[in-house]
Amino acid sequence: MEVRPRALELRETIAVCVQEATHVSAARRVAAEVARRLDFDETVTGRVALAATEAATNLVKHAGRGEILISGVEVGGRRFVELVALDRGPGMASIERCFEDGYSTAGSPGTGLGAVRRLAGSVDVYSRPGGTALLARVGPAPAATAPGAIQVAGLSVPMRGEDCCGDAWDEETQAGVVALLVVDGLGHGADAALAAQAGVRAFRRHPRTPPGARVEALHAALRATRGAAVAVAEIDPGRRTVRFAGLGNISAAVHGDGPVRHLVPNHGTAGHVARKIDEYTYPWPPRGVLVMHSDGVASLRDLGAYPGLFVRDPGLVAGVLYRDFSRRRDDATCVVARGLAA
Repeated sequence: MEVRPRALELRETIAVCVQEATHVSAARRVAAEVARRLDFDETVTGRVALAATEAATNLVKHAGRGEILISGVEVGGRRFVELVALDRGPGMASIERCFEDGYSTAGSPGTGLGAVRRLAGSVDVYSRPGGTALLARVGPAPAATAPGAIQVAGLSVPMRGEDCCGDAWDEETQAGVVALLVVDGLGHGADAALAAQAGVRAFRRHPRTPPGARVEALHAALRATRGAAVAVAEIDPGRRTVRFAGLGNISAAVHGDGPVRHLVPNHGTAGHVARKIDEYTYPWPPRGVLVMHSDGVASLRDLGAYPGLFVRDPGLVAGVLYRDFSRRRDDATCVVARGLAA
């Protein structure tokens, strides 16, 4: 498998298909390159490469094939390489036993997942019959999230065959209030990526701005581009509210103890057509989960088939939803924000 060098921004994801043992080295090389671009030293880069090797090897041994999503992420002001290994294998009968050194269902030494846990600052797994997802973040220091915070993670994966992603996402946290952006440049490829990155820059130029006004600013900033679908959500856990505004087909929904609340965007295309930009306010439940995604991810209708998924790390949730709902013929972005118990 050829791995072409490319620029990498934080919150941008490289997908590596692992279909046979020879693809393990591709996953290792990409992970190491991402670590170097984050300015990790050789010791940490070596840990990143080894974790990717172990995760990719497990895909081949236990599921026959799978995919590893590799991203540079920032958590608590610290940077990490995030690895999300996805498969459609038989699942794990006992997750904890699979992390024990010496335990194996494939006749191997049984050190793979245990090694990943030792190498990573944080690890999470979701497994059921029909597939397993493993998340590992490897960096210079352990990742920590303050109690009572909103934990956020996401991924933007380019359409297969494209070097750059026409989707993007961003996050802003100010005084406990979290603002999230998802932008999907029209089409795919380089021009769509230019529109998406213009949207991210416009989002950052207007901090602490309500979602409706922010979408207005995005609409103005994207006039020189091919345009995009955009959405901005603002979670205020103190007031227990979510404010939302969007233009185009970015989907967003709040999951909690009651019915799913689908957040309503306006019709239009940022940069081209916007008859009106309305902002709506919705309740935020105590342990709420907000999922936002571009139309490269199909409508998330039957999530009752994923018991316990929404208590997992948001990066793991985004990976599972990408694995099972991405259309694969378009760029795909999925962002998940989860309220943590105080």
